[in-house]
Amino acid sequence: MKSYRKELWFEAPTRRSFTNITPQVGQCLRESGVREGLCLVNAMHITTCVAFQAFP
Repeated sequence: MKSYRKELWFEAPTRRSFTNITPQVGQCLRESGVREGLCLVNAMHITTCVAFQAFP
């Protein structure tokens, strides 16, 4: 089974904000070489929420 892991760091300009990370996640998928499977995007801070929808 092939796997790939990469940490991405973001800084929000204010306490509450929305940051579209879709391009960065797409770039990670291209770097990984993984062609099919699942992509887990996990926020490592308890007060952070991640919403991600992959499009073919």
